[in-house]
Amino acid sequence: MGKITFYEDRGFQGRCYECSSDCPNLQPFFSRCNSIRVDSGCWMLYEHPNYQGHQYFLRRGEYPDYQQWMGFNDSIRSCHLIPHVSVALMRIYERDDFRGQMLEVTDDCLSLQDRFRLSEIHSVHVLEGCWVLYELPNYRGRQYLLRPGEYRRHLDWGAVNAKVGSFRRVMDFY
Repeated sequence: MGKITFYEDRGFQGRCYECSSDCPNLQPFFSRCNSIRVDSGCWMLYEHPNYQGHQYFLRRGEYPDYQQWMGFNDSIRSCHLIPHVSVALMRIYERDDFRGQMLEVTDDCLSLQDRFRLSEIHSVHVLEGCWVLYELPNYRGRQYLLRPGEYRRHLDWGAVNAKVGSFRRVMDFY
C-alpha cells in the first residue's frame, strides 16, 4: 500500500490531497501541485488526466517544489501506484522488433553510454518488475514507466525517439 500527499503550494503549504491508490483524474481535488510528500510506495505521476503527458517517477521522500521531481510545471492530473516487487528483469535491444544486440539487465544503469556503449534502445522486453527509462544519463530528462510486457519500438513506451540515457528498477524498500 502506498501513500502520497499533494500540496497546491510550495513547501507543503496550501490545500492538500492525500491519495493511497491509482487516480485517473486528480483535477477535482486540487488546481495545481507545487509540492509532494511520498510516505510510502513508488508512484508515477502524469501531467494530464488518464495517465497521459509527461511522466514523473517518485519514491518515498519529500519534494518541496515541482523542480525536485523534474517537473516542467505545476500540473499533476493523474497518478499510478506502482506495485512492490523484489525482482526485476529486462531485455534491451539495439533494434526494433527485438533485433540486433540483446542485453539482459537486472539492476539500475546510471549511464547507458558508459556501461554498454549504447545511446539508444529501440525495443524492450520487460520480464519482471517495473522499470523507468530516462532520456538522459543520471536519471534525468523525460521519464517512461515500463511494466511487464513487450515494447517493439520506442513509440510503444511513449517516447518520441529511441534515445535512452539511463534506467532504474522501480523498487521501494519498506
